[in-house]
Amino acid sequence: MSAEPPVLPGAEEARRWAAEELAKSEYRDAEPGWLESLWRSFLDWLLSLDGPAGEAGPVPSPVIGIVIAVVIAVAVILARPRLNPKTRQRKEVFEPDTELRASDYRLRAEASAAAGKWGDAVVDRFRALVRSAEDRTVIDPQPGRTADEVVLALSVPFPAEAARLDQAARTFDAVRYGNWTAGSSDYQAIAGLDQHLEATKPAKNLDQQNDALDQDRAALP
Repeated sequence: MSAEPPVLPGAEEARRWAAEELAKSEYRDAEPGWLESLWRSFLDWLLSLDGPAGEAGPVPSPVIGIVIAVVIAVAVILARPRLNPKTRQRKEVFEPDTELRASDYRLRAEASAAAGKWGDAVVDRFRALVRSAEDRTVIDPQPGRTADEVVLALSVPFPAEAARLDQAARTFDAVRYGNWTAGSSDYQAIAGLDQHLEATKPAKNLDQQNDALDQDRAALP
């Protein structure tokens, strides 16, 4: 039987693999400063493994291969947050080019909740909350609005619900853009907030109060 090829590369091939991997543009774009320093130090270390004449023999090739594999793995882990486009994109509440009414989002949320898909239910119910506020002209429609911006906008007309709005926004972002697994209680919290805001008259902001005062004064004889 013929011997199987070695799993680990030789020293020269290992150096070549490392050079090809770490020279990829995405690593350079991720963070040129630390990567360049790491790469230069790593190359210096590789060149020192053979050692000058008279010293101990070179490090075995399998050891070099293992070390190089570890270095590449560390580089991937460090660069991953910058290579992942999801972490760089703006955390928008609504999908681009999607026009649904608040009632549509609520129906989708209820269907997802009935099926036990709590993550989908949370996302759609929070969107229903935002779209309802836009439809009621409590806040102006704003393409690309994030959950944090929703909290800032709705905390003015609903100051008593600022804490619940902040928690709802955090849950939305954690589910939609993170790895959070939502449950029934998460959905019920957002659904309850949506129902409460729908039934609550928003407070007037300072400009609206001043406009109302001016109208009252103008109506006086």
